[in-house]
Amino acid sequence: MKIKTVSAWNDDLWQDASPLYMEAFGDKGAKPVKIIKNMFTQGIAELHVAYDESAAVAMALTGKLALDRVMIIDYLAVSPKKRDQGLGKHFVDYLRKKAGDEGYQKLIIEAESEETPDNKRRIHFWQSCGFVLTEYVHHYIWVPETYQAMYLPLAADSGKVTGEELFVFINTFHRLSFRGDGKQEG
Repeated sequence: MKIKTVSAWNDDLWQDASPLYMEAFGDKGAKPVKIIKNMFTQGIAELHVAYDESAAVAMALTGKLALDRVMIIDYLAVSPKKRDQGLGKHFVDYLRKKAGDEGYQKLIIEAESEETPDNKRRIHFWQSCGFVLTEYVHHYIWVPETYQAMYLPLAADSGKVTGEELFVFINTFHRLSFRGDGKQEG
């Protein structure tokens, strides 16, 4: 598996990632491309695409809060044909190593908290990758789903954190994603 990562908008790479992104998130929670491009303009995003030979088989969109030394996995999708083969864990391990090498102290995700079989399966996947589920359940005002934060400590001294603390980072990232003034964070 070969992984390409960019921190500037790349039309060709997005064309490879977009079908995976839309299949996984198109009907629930996908950010419009305009917002994703804005995240790159803000300097807070990276796009990662994994290839099996020439076909894109996994993608992730990550957010970077450099001043806080936090990386957020905003979206991660694996081709349905490639699931249950360890590809997702390998991809998360790549992101973990990349974040650690760049000095980030935590890798964070938010997972839907409603107890459905799909949500339980996703949370189990993240836990199998070493992520810790926090107890706090976050209610956004603009979506009906509730979420819980999960984190993977990358530094020995990063310590235990609460879901409330992690949602401060997540909310900061979301706010910056939708900001249009061209300023960069971090």
